[in-house]
Amino acid sequence: MSEPSGDKSPASTSDDPWPVRVVSQKIGAWIAKLGWVWVDGQVAQISRRPGSTVVFLTLRDPAADLSLTVTAHRDVLDAGAPELAEGARVTLHAKTEFYPARGTLSLRADEIRQVGLGELLARLEKLKRMLGAEGLFARERKRRLPFLPHKIGLITGRASAAERDVLMNTRRRWPAVEFRVLNVPVQGPTAVPQIIDALKVLDHDDTIDVIVIARGGGSVEDLLPFSDEALCRAVFAARTPVVSAIGHETDTPLLDYVADLRASTPTDAAKRIVPDLAEERQLIETARRRLDRGVRTLLDREQHRLDAWRSRPSLARPELLVDQRAADVTALRDRAVRSLDQRVRRADDELRHTVARLRALSPAATLQRGYAIVQRDDGHVVRAASEAAVDDLLRVRLAEGELRAVVRESE
Repeated sequence: MSEPSGDKSPASTSDDPWPVRVVSQKIGAWIAKLGWVWVDGQVAQISRRPGSTVVFLTLRDPAADLSLTVTAHRDVLDAGAPELAEGARVTLHAKTEFYPARGTLSLRADEIRQVGLGELLARLEKLKRMLGAEGLFARERKRRLPFLPHKIGLITGRASAAERDVLMNTRRRWPAVEFRVLNVPVQGPTAVPQIIDALKVLDHDDTIDVIVIARGGGSVEDLLPFSDEALCRAVFAARTPVVSAIGHETDTPLLDYVADLRASTPTDAAKRIVPDLAEERQLIETARRRLDRGVRTLLDREQHRLDAWRSRPSLARPELLVDQRAADVTALRDRAVRSLDQRVRRADDELRHTVARLRALSPAATLQRGYAIVQRDDGHVVRAASEAAVDDLLRVRLAEGELRAVVRESE
């Protein structure tokens, strides 16, 4: 800690330490420098001592386990917040004070303003727009709940109707489901930090599949912890899917927008985090009946197809097919024999006609009619008398045999 401006006291050392009074004076001097400030918080406790004009308040931060003591004159409280009660949100103008005798720090307020419903709603709307702009409400970033969670973490008030509704209706739907219940305050100045702590405990439990934050209905002021910025950011950062089950249909704290699933009531949460065993059995039974009908239909269709195949002649009397093919082969063979006989007879007739024509044109046939062929010794056929000379030896071929002749000069 550096020394305050204008402080000429020597530095503290192990050989020359400061007395407690000096340290207290220095702390008081530093705190006095803060001056007057406006402070926002939630009233955790109010103490009005009989006969005293001083009222003592415990002001707590709604999002953290921190508090400060505030002192104010009774007239200041009556002028700014005459109906002030524990749990109310206030804005006050105060100066920090350090009491050396007790070593305590407190705020001395000269103006106290109770935050009205309209201002609360305006603050919530502003916070809603800010968180929405940061993407905490984005639908695509929400996680799907498991179809059948093995173990459910429940954060709710002790022995509350919300706890009873969630446990009873969930186990009625799926009796085997397990719970880990953490009871915390669900309203008041200590609600937010304890809910956040419970959320962290359940989020780090690897056996927990889904976390439910549940509370019954209430006024806007009662539900303020579930619109706290710190709680919204803690839910957004959780690894485990979170279900918001706050209030009734008309209650919409900011937690509803950040959670992975919003249930309108604790009973609705029970219906949405586990399936109904009776309904699932009915669905399975319906599916089994449909499957049985499908299999039977398929078997009947295939049986009809087999029966149709078996009723065909080729399967009913396979020898009939062989006989038919044998008859076909016999018919083809007979037709081939007849065709071959016809072609042979036709070829024989054509041959005889050709032979007859050849014989009619043959020289031998001409010789049969009394003609002869005259040839010289060199085989040349004599066709004219001028082709033979006197004393030439000629060969005369007849139909049967041949003669030799000598050419003589005619007289």
